[in-house]
Amino acid sequence: MLREIILSVIISVDILLAAASFSGSGIRIPLFSAAVIDLICSAVLYVSMTFSRLIVRVLPLRVCRISGAAMLIAIGAATIVKSLVRHMADRGRLSERLRGSPLAVKLFLDDTAADADHSKVLTSGEAAVIALASSVDCAATGLSCGYDDISAVTASAVTFLCGAFALMLGAFAGRKISSAGHDLSWVGGLLLIIFAVSTA
Repeated sequence: MLREIILSVIISVDILLAAASFSGSGIRIPLFSAAVIDLICSAVLYVSMTFSRLIVRVLPLRVCRISGAAMLIAIGAATIVKSLVRHMADRGRLSERLRGSPLAVKLFLDDTAADADHSKVLTSGEAAVIALASSVDCAATGLSCGYDDISAVTASAVTFLCGAFALMLGAFAGRKISSAGHDLSWVGGLLLIIFAVSTA
């Protein structure tokens, strides 16, 4: 159970920071949209862990471990790079500089780009987009540890609960986090790398 909790907390860090980013920008996340984000992240984790159990029947366990760790390290490194880019760019002008860029690029560098209609309210469709974009690390994490003695059902359920708490905390503390002027997404990247090294 402890490993499931650790896994869920690592995944929920990104959810927390995304919610804080929305709140700090004055974008409200309705309850249904929050549920969409939470459900998609939990479902992606469950599917990826289940899929990894099938892969391990075909490929050697060592190959699966190394491949999974490599994916997590790559995503963690990309997250840290994203944080550095955000730090170097003027966050207030970031959306202007990204205007005309593909949605995937916008979401990678600015979570608030999910509010495509600029309504300051995250619709369920927009919530699904940001959840799918943020679920890459969920999928990689699930693929990297699904063959271990970790229950996919338990991990997904705990992730749902942790994700719900992360969304509430992010919405509550968003303005305080944003007013600090520091991008903390690198924390999630660092945790992914540490998790990858510990499970390799």
